[in-house]
Amino acid sequence: MSSPAHEQIPLDFGAEVRDALHEGRPVVALESNVITHGLPYPDNAATARKVEAAVRSGGAVPATIAVEGGRIVVGMSDADIDRFASTPGIPKVSSRDLPVVLAQGGMGALTVASSVVAAELAGIPFFSSAGIGGVHRGAERTMDVSSDLIQFTRSKVAVVCAGAKKILDLGLTLEYLETQCVPVVSYRSDDFPAFYCVSSGFRSPLRLDDDEVIARSIENHWALGNHSGFLVTTPVRPQDAIDGDEVDAALAEALRAAERDGIRGQAITKYLMRAVDRATEGRSSKANMAVLVSTAEVGGRLAAAHAAYRKGVHGS
Repeated sequence: MSSPAHEQIPLDFGAEVRDALHEGRPVVALESNVITHGLPYPDNAATARKVEAAVRSGGAVPATIAVEGGRIVVGMSDADIDRFASTPGIPKVSSRDLPVVLAQGGMGALTVASSVVAAELAGIPFFSSAGIGGVHRGAERTMDVSSDLIQFTRSKVAVVCAGAKKILDLGLTLEYLETQCVPVVSYRSDDFPAFYCVSSGFRSPLRLDDDEVIARSIENHWALGNHSGFLVTTPVRPQDAIDGDEVDAALAEALRAAERDGIRGQAITKYLMRAVDRATEGRSSKANMAVLVSTAEVGGRLAAAHAAYRKGVHGS
């Protein structure tokens, strides 16, 4: 009796992305979750295009990734972006949900974790996101750890981000990444950033300022036999940042209120985020956009340096 054939996940490449990968030019994968679960239409579509433009300004080709019709779309067209931006109720798809949503054949917006899975399948070594998930506050009781961190231990993709939000336990997030041997490098900064805050208050494990050294480091990580990600953080520009002390004060007050009102588990994350939004009087939304754009530009630049390094080493 013959063994069953393995399911082959169909990938639909946009023409520009397909050509760039074939020619060894730099490509940066982007999540589609920011389109469907961020701003209202048409601002969400405009934001997605600004992020793609930022990748281009860094010297790479953007590949926004989503799921539709049982296929992974690698490099959404303008029409795709507009359709996803204007269609209500598209589910957020993490890596655990991906096989089921593909089997059902519906539309799905990819998160950080599922985008990293798709990027590796597509042969894209770089992914950019404004911020990653992490270990949640109180995780020693709730076991609430983002699937982003788990996926970084399984996918050979370099992730460029602005750290993670201050509502998380960033000390434990860094401890987890260290335990799992995922390199964390801060680009031209001494500190691990906290999304729209320049610093989380924690020093970064490593600092690198040279694009080619980062490219070599990523290749070395994989050449050493690691089948895991490589995290590069880049802080938001100071002029776009929100003061970390202001966010800390809002979080401290919100945590006291959450304890008083009995808010626990998954509900507390949204509660804390809304508290910060109120405390910053809407400035967090503007800062959120700035982080998306600045991170994408750095992602494009580092992907370009990585592609140039690979060509120099392999001659292709």
